[in-house]
Amino acid sequence: MPDVTCAACGADNEGGRKFCGECGGALARACPSCGTANAAGVKFCGECGTSLAASSGSGPKAAAPIAERRLVSVLFADLVGYTALSEGRDFEDVRELQSRYFETARTVIERYGGTVEKFIGDAVMALWGAPVAREDDAERAVRAALDLVDAVEALAGDSGVDELRLRAGVQTGEAAVAIATETQGMVTGDLVNTASRIQGAAEPGTVLVGDPTRRASQAAIAYADAGEHRLRGKAEPLHLWRPLRVAAQRRGERRSVGLEAPFVGRASELRLVKDLFHTSADERRSRLVSVLGVAGIGKSRLSWEFEKYVDGLATDVWWHRGRCLSYGDGVAYWALGEMVRSRAKILEEEDAASATAKLRATLEAHVENPEERAWIEPRLLHLIGLAERSAPDREDLFSAWRRFFERLAEQGPLVMVFEDIHWADEGLIAFVEYLLDWGRHHPIFVLALARPELADRHPGFPGTTRSATTLPLEPLVDEAMDELLTGLVPGLPDDVRRRLRDAADGVPLYAVETVRMLRDRGLLEQAGDEVVIAGDMTTLEVPETLHALIASRLDAVSEPERRLLQDASVLGKTFSERGLATLSGLGEEEVEQLVASLVRKELLAVETDPFSPERGQLGFLQALVQRVTYETIARRDRRRRHLAAARFLSGDAGIDPDEIAEVIASHYLDAHEADPDADDRDEVRAEARRWFTRAADRAASLAASLEAQRAFERAADLAGEQTERGRSLARAGELAVMGGRVEEALPLLEEAIEILGAVDLRAEAAAAQVRLGEVLFFTGRGEEAVARLERALEAHEAEGDQAAIATVSAQLARFLFFEVRPDEAMPHVERALELSERLRLDDVVVEALINKGLLLQRRPNESLGLMRQALVLAEESGAERGALRACMNLSYLLALSGRRAEAERVIEQGIALARRRGDRLWERSLTTNLVSGYLVSGRWDDAERAAAEMPEDGSIAPDPVHASMALDLATIALARGERERVIELTRELATWRRMANIQAREVGVWARALLALAEDRSADALAECTAALRDAEFVSHPVGVEVMTEIGCEAAQAMGSTDSMVEILELARAAPIDATASLEARCKLQQARVAALREEDEPPYEAAVIALREIEEPFWVASALLEQAEWLAAQGRMDEAAPLVAEAHETFARLRVPPKLERVERLEALYATSSTSAPTSR
Repeated sequence: MPDVTCAACGADNEGGRKFCGECGGALARACPSCGTANAAGVKFCGECGTSLAASSGSGPKAAAPIAERRLVSVLFADLVGYTALSEGRDFEDVRELQSRYFETARTVIERYGGTVEKFIGDAVMALWGAPVAREDDAERAVRAALDLVDAVEALAGDSGVDELRLRAGVQTGEAAVAIATETQGMVTGDLVNTASRIQGAAEPGTVLVGDPTRRASQAAIAYADAGEHRLRGKAEPLHLWRPLRVAAQRRGERRSVGLEAPFVGRASELRLVKDLFHTSADERRSRLVSVLGVAGIGKSRLSWEFEKYVDGLATDVWWHRGRCLSYGDGVAYWALGEMVRSRAKILEEEDAASATAKLRATLEAHVENPEERAWIEPRLLHLIGLAERSAPDREDLFSAWRRFFERLAEQGPLVMVFEDIHWADEGLIAFVEYLLDWGRHHPIFVLALARPELADRHPGFPGTTRSATTLPLEPLVDEAMDELLTGLVPGLPDDVRRRLRDAADGVPLYAVETVRMLRDRGLLEQAGDEVVIAGDMTTLEVPETLHALIASRLDAVSEPERRLLQDASVLGKTFSERGLATLSGLGEEEVEQLVASLVRKELLAVETDPFSPERGQLGFLQALVQRVTYETIARRDRRRRHLAAARFLSGDAGIDPDEIAEVIASHYLDAHEADPDADDRDEVRAEARRWFTRAADRAASLAASLEAQRAFERAADLAGEQTERGRSLARAGELAVMGGRVEEALPLLEEAIEILGAVDLRAEAAAAQVRLGEVLFFTGRGEEAVARLERALEAHEAEGDQAAIATVSAQLARFLFFEVRPDEAMPHVERALELSERLRLDDVVVEALINKGLLLQRRPNESLGLMRQALVLAEESGAERGALRACMNLSYLLALSGRRAEAERVIEQGIALARRRGDRLWERSLTTNLVSGYLVSGRWDDAERAAAEMPEDGSIAPDPVHASMALDLATIALARGERERVIELTRELATWRRMANIQAREVGVWARALLALAEDRSADALAECTAALRDAEFVSHPVGVEVMTEIGCEAAQAMGSTDSMVEILELARAAPIDATASLEARCKLQQARVAALREEDEPPYEAAVIALREIEEPFWVASALLEQAEWLAAQGRMDEAAPLVAEAHETFARLRVPPKLERVERLEALYATSSTSAPTSR
């Protein structure tokens, strides 16, 4: 063999050697991909071409170490009672229980970043600190041990083996760790044995840890001294500690410095919240959990325990928390804005430039697409008050906000905690429902904390929300209250504890406030982490109610402290020291001293969450304390304080006043109501009206229509002049229309029109008339709507407002079209186009083009051209509502012309736009067209699936467009012989026949005809169709003519009346429309049926089949083939019928049409019989 030169030292070596005789370096390297040996110095493998650079070295490599010394934490956990349990149970049950235990243990350990080293019988050993080390490994191990104890207790309860418990031990120290493995034998040394012995010393259901573990984790874990223990194999006793609970976030962040009660009586509720969170994360599905309970019952504490739990998980979780303000009808989206600020680390008083930069950086970190970032940014800036209105409507805003949170959720589970959601504005509730619905395939976990009045303020929430769980918190049982009081004050006399427990009535806050009261009186003292008895409590009087208890605590503070608390109670749940100084008139130093004292007495607290936009702000420790304090203020003092608060918030608070305009308005209103006869009452009332108007404008800009409407209504009530009242009512009515609250809109708009007309504001009265006309039209009062718009148009013409004339003309043309007054509609369309083109009102041009396209349906090419141009212009100008309407009507015209594939593409384009905007109304409308297309093109299962997946109806009134989808489904059901389903779908819609709107009447006639067929009332069905085809209004729409012709002929055929069939066909041909390709083809099929029933020679089925094939209507093609085959069979021409039967069979089997299949099978049987009985040739 040739010599081999070592690439490391250059020495020559004999061929065949593997290592250099001079330096020990490898002479050949194995390919990392295929394993082939390659000569030293070769860059690529000669067998597979893989690069060898990664495995090259500059000299002899040292052997990889077998083990390393690492600082690790080892957990041992063992089941107690498992051996005895195994002896008395079926072995399969035991194996099932053991498997669930192993799975639970592995899940818990891995959630906290640990590694399961091995299972030993019913024990588990786990490791933190290797292969990856973290600074809080010891803390994670203790958290996992506590969770394991709780998880096994739950597992035992679920399995009916209550005696089963787990005990665990944790020890931290140096050990030898095999870094090349993550399996059994990974860690060795005395540390492992020590951890095992510590576990053996623990009582069932508890955890013990060594001193090194306690020192490394005590910042976040509360411990009790467990004393010294002599452990087998250890020469000296070990001092052990029992972890009681997780007291803070990781590394001790946000640990309470005051009194914190033990967490008792809520273990099952916390476990449920955890499980639902992990289900959301694992399945990547949205989930809402609503925690309901009275004040002080423990909602916030449950949330805090969950927050500490999530903070300790190894997985990154995007945590957000927001508080709903209790002013007026809620400050629009305040809690959501807090969440965005916290994610971007924006403080409340931060300047706009800095805040914008932070938000932009946050978007760059979480939203990859630059175009999407550019779309989301202004809408988030608007949410947090840093930009003017950036979107045309609520759907657009919601879509952008949703996309931001979805992008976060794509990077890890997302949690959103809404505190006091019973105070939420309607817009926020709508967004939560929207986010959970549209983001249902993202791990978004919403935890909503609310009092029972949530059901009154927001009925239906959260019951109608997808994947919602309601978790009511009941009062604690006596045993839990005893544990709570004993945990707060060890050694509390039994009689005192019983009196406190009975007075608390299961409300934990009562017990905590009682202990604080006793400490205020000097009967208790703080001794380290514990509270100890320091006085005689045998004569203690226990306040009867929580309200009285808090009042007694307030009585115990000094007069300056009491006055400062009263100032704070006016400012709200949270506030700044600067605000307190303004209201109190005290100097900063004096305020700081009083605040420090009140914090020590645990009446106030400082926000320490580093991610909160309120970081550094002050707040009441409990909302109830704020309320009780506020109620102690005299009415005259309230007025003074509210005025001072309003002036501070509107000028010196460091927050954009418009963002908190509702709060400022509420302060002025409270001041006015505190003394409505004050000398300056008119000025205060005017300020309240002005700020409610600003609050309404702000809410309207965020598309929070209900909040804006309510604020305008309040402004109207406070108006000093009729002009102001009329304008506020008009805006309130407009917002009611936008929100779909029709019954509220009508009286608001009617009063506004009357007032504005009386003060000679004709243009504004006309604008209100237009809004009222829209409401009337969409509630089926078309004639009245047209009259309203005509009056509005006259008023605008008198004022000479060209833009308004164009807008009203376009809308009036639309209403006239649907009222079947096309000759009157066309001049208004032309006028709207002429003015809007000249004034460059693109959105009006789009609407007018669509209306003109509908009016010119008898000139299909021109009609299609207009509709296509409307869609192009809408897309170019960003008129998204116009684009949706154009998609709807363009797809309709394309379907009429037989271009079904293009029609489906346009519909899908429109649905995608509706979904991006979050516009449920248009998504439903477009889906209705899609279902109709699927019916005709023979995709019946797709039609039913699309209908089933369609979101709930958000329309403001019975909508003919949406109702027609039910009738398409009824048509499928009738063909399949599902008569009960037809009756279910049509019974209610059949009552629409009496409605004023032509579209609604068409739906009613269609439904009545289908219902009659389903109930074997063919004569009634025929009568409905005949009357409809003689109705000039009805026959102005091609779809109506098609439907009535089809149903009428089917009814007449069932009656055996060919004369009636002929009459129906003649009425269809006489309709004042251009017959569509579909109508012509189906009429040919009906003509063939008439010929067959009249026993004419060669009924023209072939012509019908050709026409139906051209427009791709497979059900009707198969029906024609079947009937032709039946006619041929009757003539004895089975050989000609056979291929027709085969094709019809395939179609009806795919569409699942049993009545037709039965007829096909009879023909097939007849053909089989005729074939076997035919004579054979020899």
